[in-house]
Amino acid sequence: MATPSKKTSTPSPQASKRALPRDPSSEVPSKRKNPAPQLPLVQSSGPFVEGSIVRISMENFLTYDICEVSPGPHLNMIIGANGTGKSSIVCAICLGLAGKPAFMGRADKVGFFVKRGCSRGMVEIELFRASGNLVITREIDVAKNQSFWFINKKSTTQKVVEEQVAALNIQVGNLCQFLPQDKVGEFAKLSKIELLEATEKSIGPPEMHRYHCELKNFREKEKQLETSCKEKTEYLQKMVQRNERYKQDVERFYERKRHLDLIEMLEAKRPWVEYENVRQEYEEVKLVRDRVKEEVRKLKEGQIPITRRIEEMENERHNLEARIKEKATDIKEASQKCKQKQDVIERKDKHIEEIQQALTVKQNEELDRQRRISNTRKMIEDLQNELKTTENCENLQPQIDAITNDLRRIQDEKALCEGEIIDKRRERETLEKEKKSVDDHIVRFDNLMNQKEDKLRQRFRDTYDAVLWLRSNRDKFKQRVCEPIMLTVRDNKKLRVNAVIAPKSSYADKAPSRSLNELKQYGFFSYLRELFDAPDPVMSYLCCQYHIHEVPVGTEKTRERIERVIQETRLKQIYTAEEKYVVKTSFYSNKIISSNTSLKVAQFLTVTVDLEQRRHLEEQLKEISRKLQAVDSRLIALRETSKHLEHKDNELRQKKKELLERKTKKRQLEQKISSKLGSLKLMEQDTCNLEEEERKASTKIKEINVQKAKLVTELTNLIKICTSLHIQKVDLILQNTTVISEKNKLESDYMAASSQLRLTEQHFIELDENRQRLLQKCKELMKRARQVCNLGAEQTLPQEYQTVFQDLPNTLDEIDALLTEERSRASCFTGLNPTIVQEYTKREEEIEQLTEELKGKKVELDQYRENISQVKERWLNPLKELVEKINEKFSNFFSSMQCAGEVDLHTENEEDYDKYGIRIRVKFRSSTQLHELTPHHQSGGERSVSTMLYLMALQELNRCPFRVVDEINQGMDPINERRVFEMVVNTACKENTSQYFFITPKLLQNLPYSEKMTVLFVYNGPHMLEPNRWNLKAFQRRRRRITFTQPS
Repeated sequence: MATPSKKTSTPSPQASKRALPRDPSSEVPSKRKNPAPQLPLVQSSGPFVEGSIVRISMENFLTYDICEVSPGPHLNMIIGANGTGKSSIVCAICLGLAGKPAFMGRADKVGFFVKRGCSRGMVEIELFRASGNLVITREIDVAKNQSFWFINKKSTTQKVVEEQVAALNIQVGNLCQFLPQDKVGEFAKLSKIELLEATEKSIGPPEMHRYHCELKNFREKEKQLETSCKEKTEYLQKMVQRNERYKQDVERFYERKRHLDLIEMLEAKRPWVEYENVRQEYEEVKLVRDRVKEEVRKLKEGQIPITRRIEEMENERHNLEARIKEKATDIKEASQKCKQKQDVIERKDKHIEEIQQALTVKQNEELDRQRRISNTRKMIEDLQNELKTTENCENLQPQIDAITNDLRRIQDEKALCEGEIIDKRRERETLEKEKKSVDDHIVRFDNLMNQKEDKLRQRFRDTYDAVLWLRSNRDKFKQRVCEPIMLTVRDNKKLRVNAVIAPKSSYADKAPSRSLNELKQYGFFSYLRELFDAPDPVMSYLCCQYHIHEVPVGTEKTRERIERVIQETRLKQIYTAEEKYVVKTSFYSNKIISSNTSLKVAQFLTVTVDLEQRRHLEEQLKEISRKLQAVDSRLIALRETSKHLEHKDNELRQKKKELLERKTKKRQLEQKISSKLGSLKLMEQDTCNLEEEERKASTKIKEINVQKAKLVTELTNLIKICTSLHIQKVDLILQNTTVISEKNKLESDYMAASSQLRLTEQHFIELDENRQRLLQKCKELMKRARQVCNLGAEQTLPQEYQTVFQDLPNTLDEIDALLTEERSRASCFTGLNPTIVQEYTKREEEIEQLTEELKGKKVELDQYRENISQVKERWLNPLKELVEKINEKFSNFFSSMQCAGEVDLHTENEEDYDKYGIRIRVKFRSSTQLHELTPHHQSGGERSVSTMLYLMALQELNRCPFRVVDEINQGMDPINERRVFEMVVNTACKENTSQYFFITPKLLQNLPYSEKMTVLFVYNGPHMLEPNRWNLKAFQRRRRRITFTQPS
């Protein structure tokens, strides 16, 4: 291991990843589960450039718990074995300076960079700044996959952080400045154009890339203007040539147009002549209409007296009809009163009838009571005679008691029989349920067996065929063969399957070497053998071959204490719910090495079938069927016994009933006689005095008849009043008829006068309609005439039209004749297209417009060319000088390695600024020519050397504050690696150079080092100190004491 020859600085006490200076022979890396690695810092005190990294702090980030790194101002070598966390520092720089997670090539979400099992992580970068250091903090929330930003401990946004980083010229997305491990191969894949852009951004002046972008934009606009000017010039020439071809046709068109203009004037005057003719006709019709209108007025005045007399007669008729209605109302009221009196008289008659009916009912009731008394006396006499003849029944009680005892004994026997029947039925139902349950269980066993066979047939067809063959040929084997079979066997069916022979002495019941009680403190609850069942030969083979009786199975408690379990139990294999641990002892250091793998999802043992349990179920099914048959036989016998007892019970009940009837007959007769005597006494007491009732009824009828006579007198008076009202109503109806007759005569005279009025009015309407029609026609002709002359509603005919109209004919016939002549002359000009003239005129306008536009475009093009010339001079000359410096340093580096290389500014066309690029050409053997650096032509090591040397060539020219290169020396041979390392040290440790981070997992022996280098060792192992115990000065003092006490 290389050791820097400089003073070692004291690391931060919070770091959880450290490394101790130890003897190289004792540095044995351990698994990731051991304590977190620690990082020592060895740095110089040289000055930092603006934007250099002063401090990197990480918390719960990738492999780190807590770590703080303080790099030096020049070359920083980060060394450590693979997987210790070197690239984690690179990721922290990228993400801490607002880089994209995807740029690292590890993950596309920032939450994946937080240490597994943690909910939050933090990266803090402190950048050197003359006005005061800039501290950028990024806190990462795993659940939300979200970042929270802070600048100098104050909350801010990612955009502000990106602006601050860009102000310091830090470009973590530029491969010329920041080259992570997973992006080393992509540097060689950069095109010449991309490499030029990255180089401009990395080492060029701030305005160089801006000038380049302006040149590309100016050139693009220049191309567009050149194309536009060329197209417009060609288009202008075509339009001028086309107008020359159509000039004669345009002159003939205008000759024809003069004839058409005369036709237009004639057509414009014709509506005015038509309008004047119609207007004169309108005035004549209007005079006649006014005369007829006067006649209508006189006829209407003559009808007014007749109308007034008809209205008077109509009013009189209305009065008479109103009086008739009043009389009708009075008649109706008198009739209703008469009807009310009649209803009262009828109710009185009905009351008399009800009194008579009530008297008749009482007479009938008295006759019925006498008849019932006679019948009751006769019934009492018959019952007394029957009672005398009834025998003495006192000797029947012993017979009734004997029959009662027999009934009680039979009922007890019947209850016992029915109880036993119920028990047997319940027993039968229970047996049937048990039988159904066993049947279902057997069906499930069959289904599970079929599932296992289907899986076997789908995955291992030969093994499935072998199982079928085995089932049909078990008699050919001396011992038991278990399914399925393992190891290679060939038979006459040419099947290829696996088979093994079980050990002669069974291992199935062999006890484990350690008691399970000893292991329960570590969370173990069983050995692997106890968690499944298998035939004895299979279990014996698994115990013998795989020692499953020695493999314990633990819980989550075991997984949490796995390190202690491995150290204390010395078990070779351990299983938990999700993982399998295998423990071995190193042959070199005698240290325990463990590895863990996740358990796969079960595929073939997800379905289990216990054949022994199935045979037990079949025997259980036979036993249940035998019991059911016995229960059915017993039920039949019990039902026969119950039926016999029921028959005997019915016979005894009938005999007892007959004896009881004989015994109770005398008592019933005595009760009936007593009841009838009571009824007879009540009927004799309920007497009625018919003479008194008849007298009361006669008195009530007399009173009602007096009231009825008074009502008849009142009804007679009402009838007289009603008759008088009818006479008055008839007189009014006769008067109304006379009035209606006179009114009808007046209306007849009015109709005759109205007929004459209608005829006159009809004539007036016709004349008025004719006037309206002529007026409308005048308006239409005026409108048409105005439209022809393009006049508004309020405009008068212009003077120019009046002047032209004076020279034209004034009659329609003359105008029509001249129109025909001019149309004939205009028709002689054939083959002329009006669109040609329109296009000719339009092209003339476009020619003039294009000429002006072309002048403006040429001025604009000259301006752009002048801008391009100025910007090109400001961009290209510095760029050539910059590329020349890069080429000089790049060539010197290659020459020192006895190889050749050059860098040049490449372009196919000097004016295509978007095609400019940096071309790298290298030669590693003297027998070959220089070849361009591509992802395919050179080997991986050659590409790494070329990339590294190009970055070194940029180092002294670089204006970026730091550069990061991660494991670029992995593909180099030892010679090239040594040469490159020397160049890196010499270049990065010069004065006034930017900070440099060089990450590598290993270094060659006896490499040169510089006092300005800072070497950071990343260690990872089981013997790392806790962060709070790290004290570099104490380590140095201890080392000095050991050195002094050793014998010389």
